[in-house]
Amino acid sequence: MSKNTGHNPKSKENRKKGKSKYAGKESRYLTKSRGKKKVSEGAAGLPKRIRNNQGQPLPKFDDKIRLNKYLSNAGICSRREADTLIASGTVSVNGTVVTELGYKVNPTDKVKYDGVAIKHEKKHYVLVNKPRDFGLRFSEDPSKKSVYNLIQKASKEMLSPVGKMDRSTCGLVLYTNDSDMEKKLTHPKFKVSQLFHVVLKNAVSEEDIEKLVKGLFVDDKMFSAQEASFIQGKPHNEIGVRIFSHKSNKVKLMMGKLGHEVIKLDRVEFAGLDKKDLPRGQYRHLTSKEVSFLKMS
Repeated sequence: MSKNTGHNPKSKENRKKGKSKYAGKESRYLTKSRGKKKVSEGAAGLPKRIRNNQGQPLPKFDDKIRLNKYLSNAGICSRREADTLIASGTVSVNGTVVTELGYKVNPTDKVKYDGVAIKHEKKHYVLVNKPRDFGLRFSEDPSKKSVYNLIQKASKEMLSPVGKMDRSTCGLVLYTNDSDMEKKLTHPKFKVSQLFHVVLKNAVSEEDIEKLVKGLFVDDKMFSAQEASFIQGKPHNEIGVRIFSHKSNKVKLMMGKLGHEVIKLDRVEFAGLDKKDLPRGQYRHLTSKEVSFLKMS
């Protein structure tokens, strides 16, 4: 298959060897894919230097954060108001008053405001492999299954799902009490990468694959896949589709526009996180490396 962004000798060489240009377990979902550009590796195969979605190296992670952000994250005030508090001499770090704007603190530092210790809520990041027919939000109706029933032992804090996913869709969902992380991953500006295994009622044509990547007008809005391909070893009613969005329903809308009925939609990758060693209905906590990756990407 040809790509719509020029010739890539390495990609051609990999195809001859029967390899996908994507590293990691989920590479089989985009074997010999049509796509717009190469996407960085997921968390399962992080390179020595972490890269963003465009393959550009990211700065090394620093655990320290600015004192004004620390105060803001604790819910004391806004960052701008925090600068005023710091300058007024009402904030201390490890027993020493700090008035320097831009001062950085470690997560283990003891910060006080007006002599009162600031307690930070511990942040939790839980990745769930959601089964079909489970809702993302808590439901008081016992007949409606909820992911909260699966993760109730994961944290004592109230966790919220990042993004949306309807009951009929299954696959990866991230839950967290980190509001900054949630806002970042759902903001259109950041174009979060999602990879789906799509099972359709009927076979897909080469032309359909082309149209997914080039883009389709759905309700006067242009939708497109970053990449789309047949899946190696699978019939042609199963394809891999990557989009840059936090909304999973875009895939169903595009397939509907092409006249295809989606039988199963499974999110196998989200923001560089994949399903490796995570069975359906199970969850795991993100590693510190994965959290760092999400914060910097």
